[in-house]
Amino acid sequence: MKKALSVVLVLLMVMGTVFAAGSKDKATEIYFLNFKPEVAEIYENEVIPAFEAENPGYKLKVVTAASGTYEQTFNSEVAKSNPPVIFQVNGPVGLNNQKAVAADLSSTNFYKILADKSMALKLDGKVSAIPYAVEGYGIIYNASIMAKYFALPNKNTKVNSMDEINNFATLKAVVEDMQANKDALGIKGVFASTSMAAGNQWRWQTHTVNVPLYKEFLDDAPNANPLATGLAQDTITFKYSDNYKNIMDLYTNNSLTAKTLLGAKTVDESMAEFALGQCAMVQNGNWAAGQILGVAGNKVAADDIKFLPIYTGIAGEENFGLCIGTENYLCINKNASPEAQKGADVFLSWLFSSATGKNLVSTKLNFITPFNTFSDNDLPSDPLSKEVSKWMNKPGVTSVMWVFNAIPSEVWKDNLGDALLQYFEGKLDWATVKATAVDGWKVERSLAK
Repeated sequence: MKKALSVVLVLLMVMGTVFAAGSKDKATEIYFLNFKPEVAEIYENEVIPAFEAENPGYKLKVVTAASGTYEQTFNSEVAKSNPPVIFQVNGPVGLNNQKAVAADLSSTNFYKILADKSMALKLDGKVSAIPYAVEGYGIIYNASIMAKYFALPNKNTKVNSMDEINNFATLKAVVEDMQANKDALGIKGVFASTSMAAGNQWRWQTHTVNVPLYKEFLDDAPNANPLATGLAQDTITFKYSDNYKNIMDLYTNNSLTAKTLLGAKTVDESMAEFALGQCAMVQNGNWAAGQILGVAGNKVAADDIKFLPIYTGIAGEENFGLCIGTENYLCINKNASPEAQKGADVFLSWLFSSATGKNLVSTKLNFITPFNTFSDNDLPSDPLSKEVSKWMNKPGVTSVMWVFNAIPSEVWKDNLGDALLQYFEGKLDWATVKATAVDGWKVERSLAK
């Protein structure tokens, strides 16, 4: 009987192991195609283990598209037998491109926790995309280097603090004087490299160009929402293209990298240049705080990482703040299995409402979120998110709305980026760059229709 009992116990143990393995294999997979390379490791190393530990019936798979390739990666992946169930669109134009696969999110828990329901994007009256992060971008500067400049006995400007820099003329005077005194300041150039390598141009053909487009749309309809105006525009005049030229020339004329070498420069390289103290300024957004502080050998203290608006010489820019908005909308693939769609809602609700998820969002992902589950105590603690909050609440300052969501296509952006690079290299004049933007807008809007 003892032998028989031993055999039974062994069999039970084996069966238990088999059933456990089978149960694990049958866990519902949630495939999330991530848009943000800068947080890929956080999803992989921290979000996935935490979610699966608290939600044992699910397996989270996060794949991150290479910078500048998200839409083509999604179009490729969605055609496969195991497509992404969670994907991102960058606004109304992006959602329209994916309208065939975007599910109705009206009844999801993820939508229920959105504080301002008007922020969601709709297709045919149905909620189809939900914003998950509000962000801001501008010119990031190293306060320590700036203080060193203000203390120079031989500087050729009368500017003594960052508070005095509130327009392009003042910014230009300070930057050019700093470039002349770069050796005394211990830097190689005022600005980090303008990254023009393939897939790395988005800071200029999307983010910087937002400023002149915002003012053009505002001029066209002063009492309307500039983004709505831009979405309705079949053509643009690029009225403020010279202002766009102003800031791009300032970046590239006072950099640590020669213009002819910009075609090989990446965003990661430029952020490392700033982190290592080789330059004083770099254009990017609050998401870059982790990149800066995470660079091996970083020399910039968190308290020295500050923001300045992108000034271009537009009249009234003294009252402009940072560019603040979102292109971060999440969708669920309606063609995925019902179990996977349910799992997507479970994961997204967990990430933005559970104690563990919220902590990861605030302290690791550093998202400023639009959900009612977050309080002031849940705001990200990184220096640039604090700067965004400060500028949003600064008296007499109006944030520059994100209108680049109205840009008709990625092709328009890529063509503008390519023209910019050729301008920097001396192969195109500025009139051709402007024509590329104006003519391309008309063509791409027509194709979209």
